[in-house]
Amino acid sequence: MKIGIIGGSGLEDPDILQEQDEKIVETPYGDVLVKTGKLFDVDIVLVSRHGKRHETPPSYVNNRANIYALKKENVNYIIATTACGSLKEEIKRGDIVILDQFIDFTKFRKLSFYDKFEQGPVHVSLAEPFSNFLREKLIESCREIGLSFHNKGCVVTIEGPRFSTFAESKMFRMLGADVINMSIAPEAILAKEIGIEYAAIAMSTDYDCWKQDEEPVSWTMIEKIFKQNSENVLNLILHTVKKISNSDEKFVKSKIRTIPDFPKQGIMFRDVTTLFKDPAGLKKVIDIFHERYKNKNINVVAGIESRGFILAGILAERLNASFVPIRKKGKLPYEKISETYDLEYGTDEVEIHKDAICPGDKVLIIDDLIATSGTAKASARLIQRLGGNVEEFAFVIELVDLHGREKLESTGYNVFSIVKFEGE
Repeated sequence: MKIGIIGGSGLEDPDILQEQDEKIVETPYGDVLVKTGKLFDVDIVLVSRHGKRHETPPSYVNNRANIYALKKENVNYIIATTACGSLKEEIKRGDIVILDQFIDFTKFRKLSFYDKFEQGPVHVSLAEPFSNFLREKLIESCREIGLSFHNKGCVVTIEGPRFSTFAESKMFRMLGADVINMSIAPEAILAKEIGIEYAAIAMSTDYDCWKQDEEPVSWTMIEKIFKQNSENVLNLILHTVKKISNSDEKFVKSKIRTIPDFPKQGIMFRDVTTLFKDPAGLKKVIDIFHERYKNKNINVVAGIESRGFILAGILAERLNASFVPIRKKGKLPYEKISETYDLEYGTDEVEIHKDAICPGDKVLIIDDLIATSGTAKASARLIQRLGGNVEEFAFVIELVDLHGREKLESTGYNVFSIVKFEGE
């Protein structure tokens, strides 16, 4: 999974990412400077809508380049932030509005990636311009962290940098708009057209100029209110990113059957056959793994017998990598090497063909579950004896109480899991 964040007025360059870096993304519409990093182990790509020093006026933002760059970076979701003026008495300064509709009053902006219909007409539906999934997560997050918010709102997007006349402000109220800004409509249209789920966090900073007992909006006012409340927006983004990340885990977890007292009394057996049987569940697992490893130059995916074969085989094909089986003793026909590991009572062995790994291979080891890590560590030793480099271990399920992750990480290995069962 990868999430794009578009920082608007007041959040041009938020310092919220771990492992952050900057790079230029080339697009057919121009180059875009992006910041990359992580939040809660989720890959993030951040674009500053107006530039890091707010040097680009609203009507001159290269929206096509920004959205295309996020698509090129394989972003699944976009969360945008924006300052807005309130057109309703009940939407007060500092309130958050989770937008659900827009009215586009822009005149000069590129609103489509299709300058020509070379393969036939393309008319995207904007009946619901914002992602219901993202809006739901943002609304849940607002409630959970106690923000003053409105769970829906229609924004009218106008050209800038000028503000409205009094007559225009009254007209926008009569049209049914709740807030006004200069940014959101083009982004929402382009994100919908290119196929990325998009939602916007709008913070009310002023009352435009319709409210006669209030001072008309000014840039100084917008900056002041946004700075006072920017921490609320940042907390909302952080909470929502974590919630989206957890939603994948919940979905996958819901597809795994738990069987009590198997294979013996007191054991809670996590049965992945129900996950593999479910097309959407299996696809989600492979998509998560593919998103994590597609840019890591993995050239060998090693699957541990037996359920690891299923995952590793599918993922290897997606990554254009080789699949290598790691099998229990006596199953491989050609020359092989073996490693012994401890069981609760006794020992067992895993084997690999001698020609399965070449020196320098970048190897991902994958299995359905990590418990005590004995099989995993033995598998890693096989790879290393043949000159391969273990880039990471990937598991669908992690049994936290058995501390397998800690044992692998203490030996210097990287570990990734999708679902954690702890004390259940």
